[in-house]
Amino acid sequence: MTALAEASGFASRTGGSRQLAGTGALLRLALRRDRVMMPVWVLVVGGLVLSMPGALEQTYGTAAERADAMRSMNANSSMRALYSPVFGDSLGALSAWRIGVYAAILAAVMSLIIVVRHTREEEETGRQEMLSAAMVGRRAPLTAALLAAFVANAAVGLLIAGGMAGQGSAGALALALGVAGTGMLFATMAAIVAQLTESARLAKGLTSGVLGAAYVLKAAGDAGSEGGSSALTWVSPLGWTENLRAYAGERWWVLLLVAAAVVAQGAVAYGLAGRRDVGMSFLPTRPGPASGRLASAGGLAWRLQRGSVLGWTLGFLASGVVFGGMAEGAADIVGDNENTRDIIERMGGQAGLTDAFLATMVGMLGMVASLYVVASVLRLHGEETSQRAEPVLAGAVGRLRWAGGHLVIAFGGAVLLMLVGGFGLALGYGSDLGPILGACLVQVAAIWALGGLAVLLVGAVPRAAVAAWGVAGVCLAIGWIGPALDLPQAAMNLSPYGHLPKLPGSPMTWAPVAALLATAATLTTAGLAGLHRRDLTT
Repeated sequence: MTALAEASGFASRTGGSRQLAGTGALLRLALRRDRVMMPVWVLVVGGLVLSMPGALEQTYGTAAERADAMRSMNANSSMRALYSPVFGDSLGALSAWRIGVYAAILAAVMSLIIVVRHTREEEETGRQEMLSAAMVGRRAPLTAALLAAFVANAAVGLLIAGGMAGQGSAGALALALGVAGTGMLFATMAAIVAQLTESARLAKGLTSGVLGAAYVLKAAGDAGSEGGSSALTWVSPLGWTENLRAYAGERWWVLLLVAAAVVAQGAVAYGLAGRRDVGMSFLPTRPGPASGRLASAGGLAWRLQRGSVLGWTLGFLASGVVFGGMAEGAADIVGDNENTRDIIERMGGQAGLTDAFLATMVGMLGMVASLYVVASVLRLHGEETSQRAEPVLAGAVGRLRWAGGHLVIAFGGAVLLMLVGGFGLALGYGSDLGPILGACLVQVAAIWALGGLAVLLVGAVPRAAVAAWGVAGVCLAIGWIGPALDLPQAAMNLSPYGHLPKLPGSPMTWAPVAALLATAATLTTAGLAGLHRRDLTT
């Protein structure tokens, strides 16, 4: 560390170019490490956007239907909060309305993962200190991470601009720049947070928290204003993406706000990076009490994950209340459009439009809960690769007890989320609690199956553990976009959620639920067996 500090000091005295030495090599290393993850993210984000015009054309085939949809969506405050106001009735404008903000959110998540992975995570695992022993400048790791994020967002932007050009080149360019610009905005934000925190997990969590707050602000502003003119909407970076108004009289000057935020945040990140040692942070972790209060591995797991569980729980409660409030007006949202009715019934079943809408929302909560269970299971992998597991396992704690503590939080937390989400749905809709809670609990079988797959990867193939995110993302995309594209049932069945009964409303079938629970148990057992046999960090 002393030699590194002296080298960094020498670089600062001899010019800024020394501080960027090795950037090219680190960028190539980052792109090589992300050679699978980055293309998957790009294809998922770009593919979701490019699928929208065709899906919407099937739903709203005529100009009159699109105009009616625009009026009905703008008149419904819940729909404005969930998506955004609609600024035009062309297929391009409706596509930007339906997927633009969500594509920007996905680009932001992709970007913060890339930046934290190649900055704070490298320092946390000790790899950055080893790399810095070579001719690597103080600011080279941060620069390489931001360039890697830029490459990913540029690829997303090019894919969107090229694929959507048929709907109008100006709108396609605006939508592409809005999505990619939001990604870079949160990339530079993650770069700042990575300098402040001592943990990659905390850096990702805090940046994700800001992203969630941005969505809440945008939703609150849009619920109170039909034209996206609320001050709350303009405070949110996601509101800037919305107010760019792709395909609806583009406001190019909004991109100046995005560019200014990226430049300002980047400058702050570079300033902070030049004022700390490798591995250190401006907000060090607070030490615990001198005498420990954690009596078990499960207590430690709860201590580590309680903040995440609380955040997800509050989010599911709020989402359930919002979705439940929309259910009463489901018929008004759909109107006389048979295609929209068909899509909702394909997602939620045939037993009445309101029940189908509730079943659709239950399914959405279930698919989102899979992201929680994957993140919670992968915490095992994070504890292992950061070498924090070794001191725990050096004592009288076996691997299975250590892993079991985290898995109880993961699988039990998924049940808690679905119960809280179901309570919110019932509260928002004002219906009986029992049927909705039952419908939510049925989703647990599919959630646990994906969690079991994550356990298998962590236990048996730890280098491929990150693939659990890809599987969860594909299942989410199938469940979200598949009904709109009218995918065949064989394609829908690639996701475990495609096998579940559509509750409430449809008859309960226990066979697929039992099969998914058995699959989850088998995958989890195999993963724990692999973890028990293999060496750690291999």
